Amino acid sequence: MDDKLMTIADRFEEVSELLTQSETVSDTEKYTALMKEYSRLQPLAEKIKALARAEAENAEARELMDEGGLDEEMKQMVSEQLVSSAAACETLSEELKIMLLPKDPNDEKNVIVEIRGGAGGEESALFAHSLYRMYTLYAASRGWKTELIRMNETELGGCKEVVFSIEGEGAYSRMKYESGVHRVQRIPETESQGRRHTSTVTVAVLPEAEDVELELNEATELKIDVFRASGAGGQHINKTESAVRITHLPTGLVVECQDERSQYKNKDKAMRELRSRLLAMKQSAHDEEIASKRRSMVGTGDRSERIRTYNFPENRVSEHRISLTIYKLDSFMNGQLDEVIDALAVADRAAQLAEQDKNK
Repeated sequence: MDDKLMTIADRFEEVSELLTQSETVSDTEKYTALMKEYSRLQPLAEKIKALARAEAENAEARELMDEGGLDEEMKQMVSEQLVSSAAACETLSEELKIMLLPKDPNDEKNVIVEIRGGAGGEESALFAHSLYRMYTLYAASRGWKTELIRMNETELGGCKEVVFSIEGEGAYSRMKYESGVHRVQRIPETESQGRRHTSTVTVAVLPEAEDVELELNEATELKIDVFRASGAGGQHINKTESAVRITHLPTGLVVECQDERSQYKNKDKAMRELRSRLLAMKQSAHDEEIASKRRSMVGTGDRSERIRTYNFPENRVSEHRISLTIYKLDSFMNGQLDEVIDALAVADRAAQLAEQDKNK
């Protein structure tokens, strides 16, 4: 077992001991930090212990085989132990490699999802609304909370644009694979000749920025306008200037929100979106540098990239980044995304491992 694994195991024992000490328990801040470290190290420590046991069994079997003098029955038993312990060592070592891969610092963050209709006119807008429904159902299945920030609806029930947030454990770690161009192939209800149409929708998944990550000077960097909201809403829409538009002067980035009746709530939502989009811009140069070095099987996540096709006549979902096809489009559109997202996550880890081995 290498020194790195031994260091992790030793640190876990040290943290475990510290958590039992009265001075630690009385220091709330220190105790909380140690508990977080304990939770992070525990699965690693358990895997390291399992590897140590497997290595000990393998060493014992080798020693017995080298000594010789075994009868046939004992020799068979030792040989089987040698094979099984060697296989266990290999499996556990690979699992530890995956567990030790660098974590995406955004994985535990909440997200803001932007869905926009692309090529295909009204059919694209209708599919954008279908994707919004799909993601809200998926979020509900994982116990996440969704909140609508902005929706620009069409007369036929579609939406040219919808922006919403998802709040929940590991939201970005799962949703980050959804960024890109989604293509739909289906026969629109308005198509009298029964011809299949192809439309596209773009999806962007942004990790929600925390206040400490991005400092904004409202007085010098932001222009905030309030205006009367448009669309459905009755008398409130016509009489109250509750809608908020925020312009980030250094970049020219503009966000607006008119979903809530309260100007304060609309401003809060708009600020959340602005912070997340600015953070995404800040990270894009770093992400592009990484992407240029490693074009993994899951792609760069760039919105110009076609990532998936939804073929309704064939009930088919084709995930182009990993050449995966499933014939469960109906359940997929009802929020059952885990099969595809799990496969993307596995492919991503495999690509990281391959690069890690290459750079050794």
